[in-house]
Amino acid sequence: MPIDALLFDKDGTLFDFAATWNSWSSNLIRALADGQGELAQTLAQVLRFDLAAEVFHPDSFVIAGTNAEVAAALCPHLPAWSAAELAQFLEESAAEAPVVEAVPLAAFLDGLRAQGLVLGVVTNDSEASAFQQLDAVGVRDRFAFVAGYDSGYGAKPNPEPLLAFCAATGVAPGHCAMVGDSTHDLQAGRAAGMKRIAVLTGPAQRRDLMPYADVVLPNIGEIPRWMAQMTENSP
Repeated sequence: MPIDALLFDKDGTLFDFAATWNSWSSNLIRALADGQGELAQTLAQVLRFDLAAEVFHPDSFVIAGTNAEVAAALCPHLPAWSAAELAQFLEESAAEAPVVEAVPLAAFLDGLRAQGLVLGVVTNDSEASAFQQLDAVGVRDRFAFVAGYDSGYGAKPNPEPLLAFCAATGVAPGHCAMVGDSTHDLQAGRAAGMKRIAVLTGPAQRRDLMPYADVVLPNIGEIPRWMAQMTENSP
């Protein structure tokens, strides 16, 4: 069955996760701890983040989590903050993160669109943050659909936001591929009835993604070659 649409996760997929978020997360934890070293270590442990190495552990829930989930986990250790205030602070801070493209996105996305592919983004980040970061690199207009966890469709691994993309674009799930760097992305794709393309520009390892994916690629830049090979090998 041909692929007519590609639905991308954002962090770790369109944007390199480590290059975008590791330093930002370290600075955020230290700012929230307000100079208290022990508290900073506690917050880092909650988020499964190695402060010394400035890197997330591959099993960190933050990788595919929402701002609300992160805020709820941190709030017991930050009594001066309400969950709503902290979630809002995280959203505003994340929107300012210096995103690093996994590949040069404008040329890559234009190439996909030239092949007639419909493109979308579904992220567990907020809609506002997604819009701001896609605008920052000048590619928001390449996508027919962009949704965050707060866009009204829910969050991955639930398939609802993926199916909302299909409803909005008129492309059947079986003709779509979900592209992501986490098991949440791939589980959502499976539940929606889509093909699943995993990429290694996030913290997850190949062995973690392989059971859920149709293919595991180094980065999104390899997708056109893979699709061409699929076409050549199809009966």
